[in-house]
Amino acid sequence: MTSNDSGMFSWNRSSKSQNSKRRSANGEQSLLSNQNQSSLNRSTPTIGTIKEEKDMTPKKSKSNGDGDGSKQHKSFNIRADSMGGGGHDEHNDNDSHSAIAGPKIDSLNYRGDESEAFRAYSATQHYKHRGEFWNEGKREIIVRYFILSCIGLVQGTVAHWCNYACHVCTEQKFGHVADIMANGNMLKAFITFWAYQISFAAWASLAVWIEPLSGGSGIPEVKCFLNGIDLPRLNDIQTGLCKVLGVIGSVAAGLPIGKEGPMVHSGAVVAAQLSRSAVKDDKARRDYVACGAAAGVCTAFSAPIGGILFALEEGASYWSESVTFRTFYTSAWSISTLYFWATFDAQFGKLGLGKLFSFGNFIFEGTSASYSVWELLIFIFIGCFGGLIGAIFNNANERLTHWRIKHVNHTKSYRFLEVMIISTLVSIVGFGVPFFIRDCLDLPDGSTLNESQNELIDSLVQFDCPEGQFAPIASLFFNDGNDAIKLLFHMHSHTFPVLSLFLFFTCYLSLAAVTYGIAVPSGLFVPSLLAGAAFGRLLGNVIYIINPEGAAFSNTYSLIGAAAVLGGMARMTISLTVILLEATGNEQFALPLMISLFCARVVGSIFNADLYHIHIHLKKGVHFLDAELRSITGHHDLYAGHIMSKDVVFMRPIEKVGTIYDILLTCGHACFPVVDTDDRDILFGTVNRNVLTTLLQQRAYGMPSTKGPGMRRNSIVQSHGVTLQPNAKYVPLVPYKILEREYPGYTPIEDISVGQSDRDLYIDLRPYTNTAPHTVKETTSVSRAYDLFRSLGLRLLVVTNKYNQCVGTISRDDLLAEALAQDMITKGRKTA
Repeated sequence: MTSNDSGMFSWNRSSKSQNSKRRSANGEQSLLSNQNQSSLNRSTPTIGTIKEEKDMTPKKSKSNGDGDGSKQHKSFNIRADSMGGGGHDEHNDNDSHSAIAGPKIDSLNYRGDESEAFRAYSATQHYKHRGEFWNEGKREIIVRYFILSCIGLVQGTVAHWCNYACHVCTEQKFGHVADIMANGNMLKAFITFWAYQISFAAWASLAVWIEPLSGGSGIPEVKCFLNGIDLPRLNDIQTGLCKVLGVIGSVAAGLPIGKEGPMVHSGAVVAAQLSRSAVKDDKARRDYVACGAAAGVCTAFSAPIGGILFALEEGASYWSESVTFRTFYTSAWSISTLYFWATFDAQFGKLGLGKLFSFGNFIFEGTSASYSVWELLIFIFIGCFGGLIGAIFNNANERLTHWRIKHVNHTKSYRFLEVMIISTLVSIVGFGVPFFIRDCLDLPDGSTLNESQNELIDSLVQFDCPEGQFAPIASLFFNDGNDAIKLLFHMHSHTFPVLSLFLFFTCYLSLAAVTYGIAVPSGLFVPSLLAGAAFGRLLGNVIYIINPEGAAFSNTYSLIGAAAVLGGMARMTISLTVILLEATGNEQFALPLMISLFCARVVGSIFNADLYHIHIHLKKGVHFLDAELRSITGHHDLYAGHIMSKDVVFMRPIEKVGTIYDILLTCGHACFPVVDTDDRDILFGTVNRNVLTTLLQQRAYGMPSTKGPGMRRNSIVQSHGVTLQPNAKYVPLVPYKILEREYPGYTPIEDISVGQSDRDLYIDLRPYTNTAPHTVKETTSVSRAYDLFRSLGLRLLVVTNKYNQCVGTISRDDLLAEALAQDMITKGRKTA
């Protein structure tokens, strides 16, 4: 396509005769056609790329990483290691996308197969069981829902016993320290407290030492997977075990973290492992992982509906009615399992009496908690201030993470040492602040308390106070995060003085900002809820002092403050509202929660992104596509032709074995366009890398027939001498069932060897080619290409001209904001 084809563009397209001579990888490549035998003996062009018309001389690239490779070869290697997974190697010299490349992380393909082999296999399966009552479709449905049931059962069990282990370890630690403090030996009490803390922290860090991906909450990584990014080992059994065992140590160590985030990751791992034998493609695996993530949220908060909405709001980039029902079904099983295990601690046989995470009933002095119309303005203020707090927290944690990446994260020993230092700091603050702030209060009279408050009296810590008194700030530091939140939500307004609340809020929030991101499994929900509850309780106490008759209970402000701070950090709205409502069991808080979460999101988003997205974009080589294309100055003037990779590594419908092998060895892409160079370079379709490696592994290649045009199998594969006639339907030498069976553990190309005598044989790619790939024209806007790529979960988007000739490809890294900004600069230079 020349510039005359579309006056608004400056890219060019070479003619067929020029393109047939410009192929960019080593070796020779011949096309075996079903038209005539003479095409086998014509001179063969060098393999590779479709070049721009201005570069008329074919450029040869060194194979297997020759040391004296040209600049083009250097760029080729960088592009091959990039994340995109598309069938392109490099941009021209004016293109700088290669500078953004990171470590090799593959993209997933969430679109179904459209190859002839798949259609034949599907038709065979359909007709094979036609008329049977238990046909293939019904068996598939039964297997699917059996697996979903198992996911719910296993995740509910994992969550219960993880919570039980955390509770036992925490009670053992605080009970032992309390016994020593009762004897008046505070120094010994602190040393014991520190020994417990650092031992549990070392346990948690050891899990991350074994499997680095078990660190953090896991929610950013699960979001990446559902976005189409295949992080290695993310859903492995080892990762899940280290995550669950490590989070027990983290919680028992008293670090300002929660176990709710890791429960989401563990749900994803459970789903991926239990569905492994039944999953045949990336789309099915994504749907199972989405169900597992929903079950993880469900079991973490005892909120089945909130779990579904979390998976919808924060998880999958593509959603459907069927996925919604499957997440609902999985959540029902997980919450049922959770309630069943809880009956052993409550009244056996009666479900719903015990929950892992519950805020209890908000009832004070015989009346339900309520609020006045004028207090909605206070809730707006709390939401805005919570958004500001969240933005400050996110910014501080981002700066700390940058520092960690530069100075700490490059060695495991440094990361372990950092955990020990921070655990010591948490111990000093958690023990030192209550020791120096001796603010003892009398224990509340049980006769004046309601049922929820009476259950919490045992959580009030005496510390070094006289008998019959408790230390307010020690009651917050020396309790599990969930119990501390309940104290702030339910105890009387005079239980926690303003000074104690202020000191706890500032110290705990600062420690949480420092802790999140160290080498331990950790969650964001509990520390943000606890800090926000202290902030809301502080504000509520002040308002209650000013207007004790007309103001709501300070406990109500504590709930709104907790939601506002968490919303300011995570920027969730719908799912968090439902999760908190399910945890409180009181629908009258819906309006203030919605108001505070809305304000927190708006205010926080003015300054920075949510903490999950910040950590996603800090991960090297992870190219996350947001729900909407981020606004870039002038991006409305960009079209697909501006951002596409013009040097395309492609295959031909019938390709030489040596050519395919060399390309796969030197190019790390996961998908390649198939271009028919005998038919005006018309796009024939796309073929996946795993298909090519399987064909090489199965030796599904042949040689030119001596009896006439076509292809026959060689003696190594089968000696029957089968010949395809010129008009015969494409018949795959490797059945689709074998390709499906290999998923997802395809053999790497490095483990496949091709003999010298086989290099000149051919593979017929037509039966395995996706002949209906998603394509866009050169004139398609970038925003439309972005929406198409993300919403459909594509791995590669082929760009064609008006003649349906392949002129370029768009992969994930071409759509990043940084890449688009560079394209704008390049476009401006060309225009000038």
